[in-house]
Amino acid sequence: QEQLVESGGGSVEAGGSLRLSCKVSANIYATHTMAWFRQTPGKEREGVAVIDRPGNITYADSVKGRFTIARDNAVNTLHLQLSSLKPDDTAMYYCAAAPNNTISPIRTALYPHFYKAWGQGTQVTVSS
Repeated sequence: QEQLVESGGGSVEAGGSLRLSCKVSANIYATHTMAWFRQTPGKEREGVAVIDRPGNITYADSVKGRFTIARDNAVNTLHLQLSSLKPDDTAMYYCAAAPNNTISPIRTALYPHFYKAWGQGTQVTVSS
């Protein structure tokens, strides 16, 4: 049974918006720090945004002010709103869960080694 299932990727023009969603199994959603990562071929996986159980949030500098991470507790779903998209945002986006209520300092939660559960990914393609 899949524990993290992403949706919402697609192709948009530069300046456009997308909303990614990640449906999370209840046992993980209730106890884990959640994050979005992205990866392009030949590059390392990059942390994009993190939200822990108390609601602390951090973003990669490259997306700050353009992306917004949020939890929808009613339906155990993690969202990532992508706005003002650039061609450099083109990547496979992954939802991930770390078995920690919080990670301190929250900034360090952008590193992938904390995360033990991963979704299958959803592709975002931004054309110029």
